[in-house]
Amino acid sequence: MVKLAAKCILAGDPAVGKTALAQIFRSDGTHFQKNYTLTTGVDLIVKMVPVPDTGDSVWESPNVLCLVYDVTNEQSFSNCSKWLEKARSQVPGTSLPGVLVGNKTDLAGRRAVDAAQAHEWALGQGLEFFETSVDTKNYEAPFQCLARQFHQLYREKVEVFHALA
Repeated sequence: MVKLAAKCILAGDPAVGKTALAQIFRSDGTHFQKNYTLTTGVDLIVKMVPVPDTGDSVWESPNVLCLVYDVTNEQSFSNCSKWLEKARSQVPGTSLPGVLVGNKTDLAGRRAVDAAQAHEWALGQGLEFFETSVDTKNYEAPFQCLARQFHQLYREKVEVFHALA
């Protein structure tokens, strides 16, 4: 059985729901914490994620990006450009696939960021686009997409290795 190690950089403004998204995913939807302390550093959250044709995978070293913004806060969306640039600068010369996640869709009456606008921006940056609310639905989809993206990177590297052999 092959084990792949990948780290997902979770980036975005404070209070957009990064920690909540990561924790609800890790707990398979069973633990939605209502109160959080703002994350000022890095949270380490590990979850086994099955990747097709390779056995189990553990998210442990930097290869994919999850940008998160709050759909009720236009500034948090605008700042995604800054977060993307910062994340990509950490891995110069390599591809950093990822997703853009609009969080807090349960607050539809306060929406400030148009989904179509965010989707268009994500595509222009080479990112997949998702919207979610960690207390209601779709919190797994971005991480499943990231697992597929990482698996594709892995397969490409294996092909390069085999071509050299």
